Amino acid sequence: MSENRKGFKIKEDKLGEVKIADEVVAIIAGLASTEVEGVSSMAGNITNELVSRLGMKNLSKGIRVDVSDHIVHVDVALNIAYGYAIPDVSSKVQEKVKSAIENMTGLEVSSVNVRIASVDMGKNK
Repeated sequence: MSENRKGFKIKEDKLGEVKIADEVVAIIAGLASTEVEGVSSMAGNITNELVSRLGMKNLSKGIRVDVSDHIVHVDVALNIAYGYAIPDVSSKVQEKVKSAIENMTGLEVSSVNVRIASVDMGKNK
């Protein structure tokens, strides 16, 4: 399989090839995570926080993906809304991220690690 910094090949035939950038997998994971009730927002590093304050949307904020031989490992850092059970929300995030990546890319997700970075006291859903 052809893999490099720009992405990885998922299909090649007589019509051409299809490559997916690692960033696309991270965006899918981020969007799936924020659809879970109880997730307040994605957590990011200081660079991501500055980018979002400047008005630029970083859809992969708080996500790290490692794609190797069509197997994906995902690390998700998120902020949870106060009042939600962390184990329940984390489990739903893991299921939703795994399902979204596998359905949209055809890749196999071997792990989704969730890190709760903070509790958001102002956003009860």
